[in-house]
Parts: sequence; C-alpha cells; structure tokens
Amino acid sequence: MAIKTLVVDDEPLAREGLAMMLADETDIEVVALCPNANNAIEMIQQHQPDLVFLDIQMPKMSGFDVVQKIGEEKMPLVVFVTAYDQYAVEAFSVHAVDYLLKPVRKSRLQESLVRIREQLLQKDLRQNGKKLGELLSMFDQNRETDSQSSAASNGSDNDRIVVKSHGHIYFLQTSEILWIEASGDYVTIHTEQKSHLLRDTMRNMEVRLDSHGFKRIHRSAIINLSFVSELKSGNNNDYNVVLSDGTVLNLGRSYKDSLYSSLGGLE
Repeated sequence: MAIKTLVVDDEPLAREGLAMMLADETDIEVVALCPNANNAIEMIQQHQPDLVFLDIQMPKMSGFDVVQKIGEEKMPLVVFVTAYDQYAVEAFSVHAVDYLLKPVRKSRLQESLVRIREQLLQKDLRQNGKKLGELLSMFDQNRETDSQSSAASNGSDNDRIVVKSHGHIYFLQTSEILWIEASGDYVTIHTEQKSHLLRDTMRNMEVRLDSHGFKRIHRSAIINLSFVSELKSGNNNDYNVVLSDGTVLNLGRSYKDSLYSSLGGLE
C-alpha cells in the first residue's frame, strides 16, 4: 500500500529535489507539491495524506502554523525540513516523527523513511486492534444471547475461546484445547495445531473451563482431562501428567487430590 505524501516548501528547487528523491522509493506516492502554508492546508484536507514533509520557514505562515491550523489530532505524520537546526526542539515538541536539515541528503532521507514506515505500521496495528476490539465486543454480545438461548434449549453452554492474533480472530472450541500455560500477564492456549497467546489470568481460565472437563494441575498449568494419556512417577513420589501429544507437565502437590478425584478416585 502506497504512503500518500505531501511535500511543502516555498523554495522550488528544494521542493522538487525532495520529490525527485522520494520518487525512487517504491512505496511513496507524492500526491502534491505545495509552495506555501495555505496550499498545504488545502491539500492536506483534500488528500488526507499519510505523511507530510513540511518546511518550517515560509512566508506569512510557518510549518508550525500549518500543524496548528489542521490540529495535531488530524495532522498526518510530519517530517520538518529546514536550513536552521535551532528549530529542532520545537519541531519535536509538536510530535514530528523526524527533522531534516537542508540540503537533504538521500542517505538521511532513507533513515527517516525507515522510522516513518515503523510509525505507520504501528498506527495500522492500533487501528486494526481497535476494529478487532469492536468486532469482539459485538461477538461477545451475540454470544451471550446465543448462550442464553442454547442453555434454554439444550441445558448447556457450548463455550468458545476468542483469541486475537496478528490481524486474525480465532474461535477455539474448548474441546480442542490440550492445556493452558501461564505466561506472565498472559496465558498460552495450546491446541494440537497451534498455540495462542491471550491476555487473561489463569484464575479466570480455571473458573471458565471447570465445567468443560478442565483441571488445574499446577499454578502454571490447566489441562483438558480428555487428553490425559498417563501419569508418570517422578522424584519424591511426585507425578508428571503426560498428554496425548507427548507433553509432560508437573503435577503440583496441592492439586494432586483434586486431579485424582477427577480421574476416577485414584489412590
């Protein structure tokens, strides 16, 4: 996807020279060259670019005035361009992504573009995360309605775990989950095909999955009892739990009796 770019400079040679260097970048699309601040404001509103290379010193209105007129919240990413480095502190105080000194060197421009691409990627991820959050909110509302209907007709709730990951939403049936592992402020849900990271607590997962045949066997592990293949004796009369995929997990002493009871009252 092309990065829509505006170049704003009252000096024709500086404006055109920067545009020529940007033309060599395959992901940059220069949508307008602006000779003054008023034209820049008009073009920003018309094209809604992703990026603006903005000269600071221009007649009547400066680059800072352009940002003020548009508003920082509506302003695209800004790289200020000027011949005077005394403006650097002020440039970054209005959240410029970078600051270039004239004459602009191509190597320095390319360094700036690396930073810009990273910023735009982070922005896309935040926007995608917001959209996914809205979608999940809608899904949770529908699921609550569906669960109430299902419980009324079948007497049970066919629960699913919803996981957001790298622009995807996964709907995991509890029956396909092998085990769940504590991972700091997250939990890792392991299935036979893939592992998924979810921001939740082990306690919440334990309560949620208790009625679906899951049991906590350690402070850092919850297992699906359906996938237990054997118990192996370890040191000090402890046991390890072996799952059907070969995963070996330690059975915490404080969880032993509860697990034994769930597996048929083992002694």
